[in-house]
Amino acid sequence: MNEKIYQLNSVDHNDISDILIKIQRSFNITLDYEGLKNITTFGHLCDLVISKIDSEHEECTTQHAFYMLRSAISNVNGINKCDITTHTKLCKLFPKEDRLEAISKIEGELGFNINLLKPKQWIVSIFVLAFIGSGIFCFYNLVAGVAGLLLSGIALKLAGKFGKEMHLKTVGDLACQISRESHSKIRRSPSINKTEVEQKLRELFVNELEMEPVLLTRRAGF
Repeated sequence: MNEKIYQLNSVDHNDISDILIKIQRSFNITLDYEGLKNITTFGHLCDLVISKIDSEHEECTTQHAFYMLRSAISNVNGINKCDITTHTKLCKLFPKEDRLEAISKIEGELGFNINLLKPKQWIVSIFVLAFIGSGIFCFYNLVAGVAGLLLSGIALKLAGKFGKEMHLKTVGDLACQISRESHSKIRRSPSINKTEVEQKLRELFVNELEMEPVLLTRRAGF
C-alpha cells in the first residue's frame, strides 16, 4: 500500500511563517529566502536547519579559537587584549630572535601545538634531496645509504623542530588554522545530534498545527 504523503502547502502561510520564526529563535540561526526557496518537503527543511546549525557552530569555533589565542598571546607577551585583532601581524608579536620560546609558551597556554613554525624551504629541499640520494645510494652501498637515510631523516626532524619561519601572516589566519586542525580541543559544544534536531522540528510543527505526528514524514510536501 502506498504511503499517503501529507501536504503542508494546504497550511496557512502565516502559520508556516510563525513556525519558521520559532525555528530561528530556538536554534539561533537565520533562514533567508535564498535558503528556503528550493525547500519542497519537511525533510529538506530539516536538512537546511541542520546545515545552518553546523555553519553557525563552525563560525563560533573560529571565533572561540581567536579569543583563546588572543588571551594566550596577551598572557605571554604582556600585551593588552584590545590591541590584538584578527589583522594583527604575527611577525610583530613574535620577533625572530625569541620566536621559538614565545611560541612554546603560547602552546603551553593553549594546551596543544599550533603548528606555526617551519624551517626555511631551501633547508628542507637540501635534506629531502639528501634523503632521496641516500635511498638511491643504497643500491650501491647499503651501509652508507642507510646511514645517509638516517642522518637526513634526523636532520629534517631537527629542522622542523627549530625552524623559525611563519607560513601565516595574521592572528586571524592562525585562528582559522587552529579551528581546522584542533577543532575538538577548542569547540565549546559537542557535535549536533541530527536525529534530535529533526525530532524537535517535528514536535514544533505538530504542536503548532495540531496535526497527527504520523502524518509528518520527511516526504511531507510544502
